[in-house]
Amino acid sequence: MSAAQGTNPDSPGISKAPSRRGRILRAVLAVVALSLVASCWACSPVYVVKAGLAEARILRARRPIAEVITDSSTDASTRGKLAFVLEARRFAADDLGIDVGQAYSTYTKLEHDTLAMVLSAAYKTRLVAKTWWFPVVGSVPYKGYFNFGDARAAQARLEREGWDTYLRPTSAFSTLGWFNDPLLSTVLEDDDVGVVETVLHELAHTYLFVPGHVRFNESYADFVGYVGAAHFFCTRKGGGPDTVKCHRAQARWRDLERFSVFIDGFVDRLQALYARTDLDRAAKIRRRKEIFQAAEEHFTRDVQPTFESLSFQSFRTVPLNNATLLARIRYYHRLPDFQALLDRHGGDLRSVMEYLKAGVKKTKDPFSLLPTSGKPPGK
Repeated sequence: MSAAQGTNPDSPGISKAPSRRGRILRAVLAVVALSLVASCWACSPVYVVKAGLAEARILRARRPIAEVITDSSTDASTRGKLAFVLEARRFAADDLGIDVGQAYSTYTKLEHDTLAMVLSAAYKTRLVAKTWWFPVVGSVPYKGYFNFGDARAAQARLEREGWDTYLRPTSAFSTLGWFNDPLLSTVLEDDDVGVVETVLHELAHTYLFVPGHVRFNESYADFVGYVGAAHFFCTRKGGGPDTVKCHRAQARWRDLERFSVFIDGFVDRLQALYARTDLDRAAKIRRRKEIFQAAEEHFTRDVQPTFESLSFQSFRTVPLNNATLLARIRYYHRLPDFQALLDRHGGDLRSVMEYLKAGVKKTKDPFSLLPTSGKPPGK
């Protein structure tokens, strides 16, 4: 999840003096004020202020990761994962050319196991998301809530208006360089490979973010996160191509490619239904249930057994509707084509990132920069 709130301190940590906290809070309130001045007509002032205050609390609780690692009260698992975070930052800077600044050099322990709730909505007979407009990031198809009650109330309002909705938790976010993002304790619930994937995914947003193109931004960041993690674990000192973590990271990327092919095919069938002019709204809603059921059966019978490391079990446990489907499309669209682009660049991820960053300035559709892979995923 991406936000447009944050500060830019010169050094990690915030525990030195009250004036430090004051600068953070003033920076957050300045962003809130900017949002209001910029006519954030799709979001309420209360929403913006709550988000700003929540961000301030996260920033105020930061500690330098190096300090947490050397703290004798830090458990071994946390210490090991935080060491991987620092190493992944160096990899992102040295191997991928990302200006990491101080992002993810600090750590915030949250009181809860979920950072925020992400709410999205969609039309019932169109694969088109409801959007909200925010300064800097432009139109986005979701809103983040740091209070579960607020999120549920907003979801209920949208459902009364006739929207499909999806409310899900998130454990990480990027402020796109506006703040020096801390690593949150919720990220450490994943294994070592997952932690590195998340850090590289979020840092990828700071390298390239195309306003108004969420589907490209998230699919690109997934590509960088998962492929980058595979490169990291397969080449790092103490790792290598024959290690368990290398094989796991590679398998996860292949699984994402497989799931991407499945989701994109599913979407094509729905789009064909929604485009029909001989059916009214009620008929389309009835027929989409048949497509949903067929997709679930195909996933369970043919797709899920091919996965090597991931399961994507939430596809079966989260009720299908246009909002839940769009949420998946945003992260898994045309991933084999990103791999095809990587192949064209001889497996050089940094070269691909540079190509995309230069290319998005010349096109209205960043996906036009990708080739069509024309091959099964994972091959």
